[in-house]
Amino acid sequence: MKTLIISSNCSGGGKTTFTLGLMNVLKNRGYEVQGFKSGPDYIDTAFHTDITGKASRNLDIFLMGEEGVKASFSRGKGDLAIVEGAMGLYDGKGMTDEYSTYSVSKVLDNAPIVLVITPKAQSLTICAEINGLKDFRDANIVGIVLNNISESYYNLLKKIIEEHCKIKVFGYIPRNEKLKLESRHLGLVQSVEVSNIKEKIDLCSELIEKYVDVDLLISSFKDIKKSEDSFHLKPINKKIAVAYDEAFRFYYKENLELLEEIGEVIYFSPLRDKELPKNIDFLYLGGGYPEIFKDKLSENKSMLKSIKDALDNGLNCYAECGGLMYLMGNIDGQNLVGFFNGNSEMTKTLNRFGYATINVHNIKINCHEFHKSKVNTNEKAIYDIEKVGLTEEKISWNCGYKKNNTLAGYPHVHFFGNLEFLKYILNWKEEK
Repeated sequence: MKTLIISSNCSGGGKTTFTLGLMNVLKNRGYEVQGFKSGPDYIDTAFHTDITGKASRNLDIFLMGEEGVKASFSRGKGDLAIVEGAMGLYDGKGMTDEYSTYSVSKVLDNAPIVLVITPKAQSLTICAEINGLKDFRDANIVGIVLNNISESYYNLLKKIIEEHCKIKVFGYIPRNEKLKLESRHLGLVQSVEVSNIKEKIDLCSELIEKYVDVDLLISSFKDIKKSEDSFHLKPINKKIAVAYDEAFRFYYKENLELLEEIGEVIYFSPLRDKELPKNIDFLYLGGGYPEIFKDKLSENKSMLKSIKDALDNGLNCYAECGGLMYLMGNIDGQNLVGFFNGNSEMTKTLNRFGYATINVHNIKINCHEFHKSKVNTNEKAIYDIEKVGLTEEKISWNCGYKKNNTLAGYPHVHFFGNLEFLKYILNWKEEK
């Protein structure tokens, strides 16, 4: 697939807005567009999916390994692939560029990078910044798009940048308050919750068509060959229920695909359905925003009872982050499933953030945590979790609660990172 990476010098630089607008422009021009997201983010991929009409995929070297990233990329389908970066171009794990957008570019055969930069009261100084980004590593930066500026300011900066940085400026996005996407404690508000998302994206597309040289941008895409995909499992005839609605929406596409290989996957809504699907063997409660929808989740008492009864009776279940919160007695006093003893409460600051490694039953798996909540419980934790801090010190804690046949914890996991962990949570029995 012909591929282009959209990155920036920092978070909040305009990557997402430009990525979404460009995807829409290309789709309107008749291209089949495949979206990808560097790093572990779930929310941006949902925006991509809404625009392109096909599931966006994550490319996270830490969670998936290099071979997993290549496999995920190879599962994409389309004429043009757009990879939205995470944070700044070189921001990776701790004090290194490991697992950064730059690293993803290298894994994908040095895929070309366009930087979206929002200037702030700068003229010549912006050239020092751009040249620093160009020269810091051997990144394949092919051009610049300037964001949220006036036409006169753009004309000045374009001339300065092309003269002193020897790099093409493709165009700019004018300042427009209507383009702003609302945020909350874990990032952008989900696309499914933005009532006027189509109007916002259409406006952005119109501005890109008018103020960006889209034809020149398209010529910068590079054809990246697909790789071998060995991440598959044989069927074991399980019937699997997956919670999927506005409250539970954080799933990696490949995780779901592996479950679909194993057996029959049935999607249901804890918000609207009255009870679990019948005769299931496994329940997957992913992350999301149960705290935002706790009132409505609490009102659905038949679903709460259906889940608790099933788990009490030994149904095999795996729950991540929001799924763990949902299985506690309550979130900030609003009663929920009550399978685990204790409660969940929202906090003003992040409790955990970043990459870490789980050790459970001699299985090691890389994970990611990002939550402004905590659980108060006397359940025994079986995950030993460790990460390296920003100053290279080791930080460790415990999480992961096992009760009956249910395992729940805050860490988010990509099954490509360790297929043995997936077999563990499924109580996989190898055929003799």
